[in-house]
Amino acid sequence: MEEQRKSRYLVTTFKVVPRGTEGAVSVEGTLAGILASMFLAGIGYILGQVNLPQSVLCVLASQIANFGESLIGATLQDKEGFEWLNNDVVNVVNISAGAVLAALMQQLLVSWRS
Repeated sequence: MEEQRKSRYLVTTFKVVPRGTEGAVSVEGTLAGILASMFLAGIGYILGQVNLPQSVLCVLASQIANFGESLIGATLQDKEGFEWLNNDVVNVVNISAGAVLAALMQQLLVSWRS
C-alpha cells in the first residue's frame, strides 16, 4: 500500500501527493494514457482514416492535452475565483485542446511537406 501512495506526483512540483489530488500524475497513469492514445490512433490507421504521421500527431497531441489537464487541475481547479472549473469543464477543455492541437500540428505537417 505504501508504494501506491508514492506513485502520484503533483505536476507543478513533483511532490508526492495523496490519491485524488487535482493535478496529480503517475507513471502508471501516464503510460496508460500513452497506450490508450496509441491504440485509438492505431485503429484510425487500420481503418484508413489517418496515415502514420497523423497517428503520431494524434498521440503527441493527446499527451500534451493530458499534461495541460493536469496543469489546469493543479493550478486553477478548486481555487478561489474558479469554483466553476469542475472536472466536467476541465475535461471539455482537455478534449478541445487536444483536438485543436492535433489540427494545428496537422497543418504544420502539411505546410512542412509542401
